[in-house]
Amino acid sequence: MTVVYIALLGEGTTVWRPAQARHIQGDVYELLGSIPVDEQWQFSPGQLVECEEQVLPGGSSGLVACRPIAA
Repeated sequence: MTVVYIALLGEGTTVWRPAQARHIQGDVYELLGSIPVDEQWQFSPGQLVECEEQVLPGGSSGLVACRPIAA
């Protein structure tokens, strides 16, 4: 399991939600878990996404879900 950060939509500012993901290959991960009722994620659990290492607010770095992978 790996932590991947997913953008939350409709927040008025950039907000990242840490979520569990399973590494598939290279930069591709499968998002796991479930979306809390009061949140809207950029990508959905079960979706394959390409991730990139990015600097997050506060200066830490992490894997950020950037693009969906076509099935």
